[in-house]
Amino acid sequence: MPAAYLTIGPWQLALASVLLLVNLALSAWLRLGLGRSLLVAAARMVAQLLLVGLVLEFVFALNRPLPVLGIALVMATLAGLAAVNRTRRRFPGVLLDSLLTVMAAAFVVTGASLLGILRVRPWFEAQYAIPLLGMVLGNTLNGISLALDRFTEGVVAGRATIETDLALGASRWEAAHGLIGDSLRTGMIPTINAMMVMGVVSLPGMMTGQILAGAAPTDAVRYQIVIMFMIASATALGALGVTLLAFRTLFDGRDRLRADRLWRAGDGPGRRRGGAR
Repeated sequence: MPAAYLTIGPWQLALASVLLLVNLALSAWLRLGLGRSLLVAAARMVAQLLLVGLVLEFVFALNRPLPVLGIALVMATLAGLAAVNRTRRRFPGVLLDSLLTVMAAAFVVTGASLLGILRVRPWFEAQYAIPLLGMVLGNTLNGISLALDRFTEGVVAGRATIETDLALGASRWEAAHGLIGDSLRTGMIPTINAMMVMGVVSLPGMMTGQILAGAAPTDAVRYQIVIMFMIASATALGALGVTLLAFRTLFDGRDRLRADRLWRAGDGPGRRRGGAR
């Protein structure tokens, strides 16, 4: 039989924080200047996770659809913002594009999995809906940010080639489809790499958590496989969606490249001149 589930108390958390002394010592020894950042990050992480734990306990106790949907929307909105913040260039509507794609990809895949694969009843069971959505969102935002960054940087780096193709009669799709493919490939690489070594080099977090909670290893493995297929699907949909929306903005209906609509992150649209550089 599985071992009993072990709870972690406040003193155990405090003892675990001692492990950060390794990082602090290395930072001081090598003069990395990371001590303050590490302490701030650790404090924020602890505060955020403890707050999330309290909120989730409240939502789990309610077991109603509206609180679950509310948390899901907040999570998806924050994921969309984070995806844009990780890119080096902006264009008009990029934030809305990111929000739409991350919500559509994550909600469709998570909803289909809850209803069609896991067959959770009711569908808004917070124990399943929120953790699954959170894992899908975290990976989808990475795929979106990588694909979006690759596409906008590719437009800048390949501007001369793209405009030459357009001038010679190529349509906007013909001029950009190679870059779109590269962007989708870039967004998918982390997920593919994780799938390649999973179970051999690394034991994923969800599977490990279930085993620690007392679940049979075979059951935990099945859940992890479902999760990885969900992540791969949502990441592909999100990366493709945001790339196509960026393509629509940066290539107009008259088959022209609109590099003037790009600007560097931090500059703001009012400071761009003659397109991104």
